[in-house]
Amino acid sequence: MEKYKILAQFVKDISCETKDIQTFLFVKDYISKYSLTIDITSKVTKNKLIEINTTLKFEDKEDREKKAYFEIIYTTIAKINEEIKEKNDLAKIILVDIQNEIYPKIEKTFLDLLHNSGYKNVSTKKVDFEKLYENRSN
Repeated sequence: MEKYKILAQFVKDISCETKDIQTFLFVKDYISKYSLTIDITSKVTKNKLIEINTTLKFEDKEDREKKAYFEIIYTTIAKINEEIKEKNDLAKIILVDIQNEIYPKIEKTFLDLLHNSGYKNVSTKKVDFEKLYENRSN
């Protein structure tokens, strides 16, 4: 039984902000200290589809004057098998299964944004959505 089917996926919003050249030069040296945060929200649409918004933010958590800001909101439209009724099963599909499938595209788009913004030496660590899900449940 197929648990879900992805009908569409697209970049809903993408943002990169670097105030000026001094900020750019400063951030180039400190970007390794930036943190990646992931936020996943979902809502049921009128036609029983699920809209899933996966937001990645890459930012300096320190209180520095010079900082750049990077964010992408990636939207996935999915149809969940109607036999799946259990809330926990649905949550796991949205937060783990679908994320594992779409994340390589999100990561490539996000890294392209960073690299095309002049920050060439940036990479991300593998995201373990299963572990994130389990930590969220505890």
